Amino acid sequence: MIQERLQALREKMKENNMQAYLVPTDDFHGSEYVGEYFKCRQYLTGFTGSAGTVLVLPDMAGLWTDGRYFIQAERQMKGNGVTLFRMREPGVPTLHEFLKEHMEEGQCLGFDGRTVSAAEAERLTELLKAKGARTNGEKDLVGEIWKDRPSLPNEPVWELELRWAGESRQEKCQRIRAEMEKKGADAFLLTSLEDIAWLLNLRGNDIHCCPVVLSYLLMTREEIRLFAGKAAFSEKITDDLKKDGVTLYGYEEIYGQLQTLPGGWKVLLNKEKVNARLLECLPEDAEILDQSNLTLLPKAIKNKTEVENEKIAHIKDGTAVTKFIYWLKKNVGRMTITELSAARKLEAFRREQEHFLGNSFDPIISYGEHAAMNHYSATPKTDVPIRPEGFVLADTGGHYLEGSTDITRTIAMGALTQEQKTYFTAVLRGHLNLGAAKFRYGCRGINLDYLARSPLWELDADFNHGTGHGVGYLLSVHEGPNGIRWKLLQDKDENGVLEPGMITSNEPGYYVEGEYGIRHENLMVCKEAGEKNQMKFLCFEDLTMAPFDREAILPELMTDKERELLNRYHARVYETIAPHLDEEEREWLWEATQAI
Repeated sequence: MIQERLQALREKMKENNMQAYLVPTDDFHGSEYVGEYFKCRQYLTGFTGSAGTVLVLPDMAGLWTDGRYFIQAERQMKGNGVTLFRMREPGVPTLHEFLKEHMEEGQCLGFDGRTVSAAEAERLTELLKAKGARTNGEKDLVGEIWKDRPSLPNEPVWELELRWAGESRQEKCQRIRAEMEKKGADAFLLTSLEDIAWLLNLRGNDIHCCPVVLSYLLMTREEIRLFAGKAAFSEKITDDLKKDGVTLYGYEEIYGQLQTLPGGWKVLLNKEKVNARLLECLPEDAEILDQSNLTLLPKAIKNKTEVENEKIAHIKDGTAVTKFIYWLKKNVGRMTITELSAARKLEAFRREQEHFLGNSFDPIISYGEHAAMNHYSATPKTDVPIRPEGFVLADTGGHYLEGSTDITRTIAMGALTQEQKTYFTAVLRGHLNLGAAKFRYGCRGINLDYLARSPLWELDADFNHGTGHGVGYLLSVHEGPNGIRWKLLQDKDENGVLEPGMITSNEPGYYVEGEYGIRHENLMVCKEAGEKNQMKFLCFEDLTMAPFDREAILPELMTDKERELLNRYHARVYETIAPHLDEEEREWLWEATQAI
């Protein structure tokens, strides 16, 4: 099937005189997760992960993806004619290096310019120009061969009330307009779906597990134009938007309206986020102010209402997860429990909580060797029973009106080896030390990452993913600019200074291919920690409330401080969660949170 699709694409390439064709994961908005209509890369390769780019040549096809997906991609693409390129591994060429080596004079690289950022299109064009080759971003060739392609999503839109958002859309738009004026911009073009949803206090269901609305937004000094599927908006919401100065247009109208902007206007946009086709529609004499989206920081820095709501969401979520851990430990070996049935049970516990809206991402309940694939998600084909031995890794989250959660617990199902306990403890030590960090204002996640990795590095071990990511308020569970990792990324919007109000995950891990995986994850809110000697200090406060499995801990490998940190956290978990449990669950939690 995959090889037939690749061959059909190659025939289209030949018809259009393209010697290479690029298919990224992105939708028209650069979203991390995309709707079914946009899953062209998955259609061509069979790989279902959330990150990766496929390049098709007449005689080969390659997929570039990161360390989170090496094992998954290798398994899903086995025998389908697509070569896996393990990004950032020694000796593996980048996509650009590969193109530079293989493209020849007079050849053409094709792609759908709506799915490639303006910045990346410029980089590709310059790269190939030096080789005497060119790019063509006018053709959606995958769309031409995908006969049963799903339709564009157009789910009902709803408004997030002020008691959840903490700030009206009028206030938000005034703030953004003030920033526009400071920068001398006549217009601000915004295409990131989470940013538009945040700015207008709108939510939808156009991306699975991410409550956003497929849309574009153009803000000028006098008006705000929202481009989206009109049928998704009720008459009341359309009227409410109009009262706040927002006029609704059809989704596809954005391209034509950009062409009619006055000549010489200064248009602020982020070339890394805006797609190449949109940039091409702007008047030739428009002055482009290529900067981070003006919404990036305001969205990431949660207001007081959002922070307080998030604390409530995490009590609800911690209650559900604690009930789940107890249920799993009590019933494993007594009844048939599989990865999928366990995920359904956890969702059922979450659904008991008031204001629960749905999962914040597809649950990752992975048993045994499946947990070594750190973004594995069970399917009916891969689902396995959970036995009373080894580890279960449960990386899950929920959306509530009070905010979004993301938590990972590694749970001992029975007997463990000394090695498993050693690495479980090492990962936990790193998690605790990062969570307890006190740091000077101005630090970025890269300054703190060592705290999480140090216990593993001491064992000549590591994990091949970031240590932390920003989390949106009832939006995507991955957002910038805050993140924690040991390497700087190319995207400046992912290396931001940590600010009070930002919510960031803390999730070190350890994985042994074919055997087991370990990850411990809490969400933390950054807050002020006082000023001294003319220096401002910050720290983290844990939002996530659920126990770590003491059965897998070797206390003798922990420092006195680390044991104190764990004991203090567990005491807080019991105090916070116990009132929401029944007597049997409460007794179990009391034992599970005793001091070590």
